[in-house]
Amino acid sequence: MTDTDQAATGRRDRKKRQTRAALTAAALRLVAERGLEHVTVEEISEAADVSSRTFFNYFTCKDEALTNDPALDGTPVVARLATAPREVPALQAVRLALDEAVDTMQVDRELWRLRLAVIAQNPALLPRLMAGNVETERAMIAAIAARLGVDPDHGHPALVTAVAGATFRTAMLRWAAGDDSRPLHDFVDEAFAAVAAGLPDPPPPS
Repeated sequence: MTDTDQAATGRRDRKKRQTRAALTAAALRLVAERGLEHVTVEEISEAADVSSRTFFNYFTCKDEALTNDPALDGTPVVARLATAPREVPALQAVRLALDEAVDTMQVDRELWRLRLAVIAQNPALLPRLMAGNVETERAMIAAIAARLGVDPDHGHPALVTAVAGATFRTAMLRWAAGDDSRPLHDFVDEAFAAVAAGLPDPPPPS
């Protein structure tokens, strides 16, 4: 591939990312303003200045535009998990593997705050937000099993994966609901540390 071809490919990829982001932002903004049942694909497309046909090049339906996000792509997380230092406990290895996703979400904090507010208003969207993680969870279980030298059917890898997912979601929700004084990294580190310590009860308020 020539330098010109690479530059053209880079521009196309950048344009695709921009179009996808515009559709997501438009969908979230309109649904937050009007409610899920009062927004159409056509209105989302118009707000993003693209055609409905273009919308369906990126998403299969309105709900997908609201919940799908590149930060939730588990492929890089699984890859980093597989290369985490062997001496690191499995739960901490998952935490380290989440770093890039955490950074991406921090940059897009307002978008995520809006997304989680829309999901809170429309709880039926939550299963769709989580559904994309099924294949990722299976891959994480396999990666954890490999690093521990146990069979994927062993209960521990699945437990670590489930606990890590719940821990991350809890931290994400607290971060989105708060002000801008603390980054997502702080909430994630705090939550994973509490789980690693055995979830001791917090001291009573003074």
